[in-house]
Amino acid sequence: SASPSANPPSAPATSAATDTSSRPPTLAPGPAGLTPVFRNAPRAAGKTVALTFDADMTADQGARAAAGEHFDNPGLIAALRELKVPSTVFMTGRWAEEYPDQARSLGRDPRFEIANHSYSHYAFTGDCYGLPTVPEERMRADVERAYTAFRKAGVPNAMPYFRFPGGCYDSRALRAVSGTGVTAVQWDVVSGDAFATDADAVARQVLDGVRPGSVVVMHCTRSAAPTTEQAVRAVVPELRRRGYRFVKVSELIATASGRR
Repeated sequence: SASPSANPPSAPATSAATDTSSRPPTLAPGPAGLTPVFRNAPRAAGKTVALTFDADMTADQGARAAAGEHFDNPGLIAALRELKVPSTVFMTGRWAEEYPDQARSLGRDPRFEIANHSYSHYAFTGDCYGLPTVPEERMRADVERAYTAFRKAGVPNAMPYFRFPGGCYDSRALRAVSGTGVTAVQWDVVSGDAFATDADAVARQVLDGVRPGSVVVMHCTRSAAPTTEQAVRAVVPELRRRGYRFVKVSELIATASGRR
């Protein structure tokens, strides 16, 4: 998201099964039915860590993409595949529309899971890193529109996880999207890759921050996060050397929700 790091319908149309045991793990609703928020798994759960990548593109950036700006990062995805790192990609609907072949490839690769980062990458609160804002009455529709974009791109099973653009939310936003059945996924480790030019500094920030059960936020946009691939190539072997196992967000949520 443009942010510091940087967000399905009830049972998303992404889930083919009606058997609840086969649905992706989610957290129980929060107080007063608010969307639950997940930041990291219990530290006692062991040395697991989830790398997450925000595929940002705002609804009005089509002209910039047409002019040659790269909101994708094929080199990063190739590196994750080469390093065999399970990863969760929080994708905007606009990104899926702009790069449908890449969205479909990620969605059909069992090493990745696709989650929702809104359709428009507009903020769900005011004063969020300068992002335009979504009116409250359109928040739910913005989330659902992203799932529609994923299905049109050929992503078969997008997850019921939502990351607010910029990580910005309040109780009003949590209430507005509660009807979609998502778990809001934040993070406990900010990579600092957004607009960074020093890959070593990004890698150090991740390595200094990771704890058992951590969620790391990074980006999958070359124009806004040009050093991410290089940082990942440094972070992954070092965390493995320290005994960490890379997992998708769904595995961490399953741990936190007692599903494992």
